[in-house]
Amino acid sequence: MGVSGSKSVVFDAKTDIPSLKDQVILVTGGSSGLGKQSVLDLSRHEPKQIWLGARNPTKAQAAINEIKTEVPNANIKFIEMDLESLASVRRAAKTLLDDGPDRLDVLLLNAGIGAVPASTTKEGYELQFGTNHMGHALLTKLLLRPLLLKTAEQHGTARVIVLSSSGHTMAPEGGIIFDSLKTNCDSISTWARYGQSKLANVLFAKELARRYPVLTTASVHPGAVSTNLDTTYKSSSSWLTSSVWRIFFFLASVDVATGTKNQLWAATSNDVVSGTYYAPVGVTGKGSPLTEDKALAEKLWEWTEKELEGHAEA
Repeated sequence: MGVSGSKSVVFDAKTDIPSLKDQVILVTGGSSGLGKQSVLDLSRHEPKQIWLGARNPTKAQAAINEIKTEVPNANIKFIEMDLESLASVRRAAKTLLDDGPDRLDVLLLNAGIGAVPASTTKEGYELQFGTNHMGHALLTKLLLRPLLLKTAEQHGTARVIVLSSSGHTMAPEGGIIFDSLKTNCDSISTWARYGQSKLANVLFAKELARRYPVLTTASVHPGAVSTNLDTTYKSSSSWLTSSVWRIFFFLASVDVATGTKNQLWAATSNDVVSGTYYAPVGVTGKGSPLTEDKALAEKLWEWTEKELEGHAEA
């Protein structure tokens, strides 16, 4: 598979993912796009169990059925989870802890939204920040001690892989406008709101790595991938912006199977350096200067922890 650095790693999901025997994996946003492809590719390597997190039970079951046509013996379980609702995330964590496994080797925080109109989550957070960061932060918090740290202590490591984006470079000046996070944040552009949420993903992974060195964490950019998220980009933009996006994705986007390589590499490779932000595949040094801002990462962590008080009773 090669060693990560300034050059892209040659990675084939079919041959370079090692045996996942006995491992338990949770993938959020697993019913379509990168998440669904990740569940498929991981299933080929015989993990003990994969939990597929998604909002829509019908869509999730259809995805599971489709995956099982290719990997008939895959042990995939659906777990209902709407990241726009912290209450839903809490219920999902309770389901896993009550009825699920005694270990969690890989938590793949894949789900996300982008370029949506100004709005808020059910708890009042800016929609993109609340979904992309807050929902995943709560899920990680609820699973941290009972599963992730326990797995790391008993089996050597456990991984938390966070899907970010090169879009983190579009974050507003200063990176995160904390006073705006519990509003619809319509004072800045859609793309700045998206960039803010994706920068939060990178900083969260870095701070998680610093605070819990027994874990292996990484944030990853999948590249320009043709998924339902790029459809959201195009449909939510002005005519001119939409036209530019269509041309860009026609010329530059990769298919979903290629787009999953970076997160699958990060979820399984021994070459991952915890806390690092990786561009495809396994390429370092592509984060903005704000991704290295330790004070901002710590401030985000502490702000998030305070906000999640009262939501962390699984």
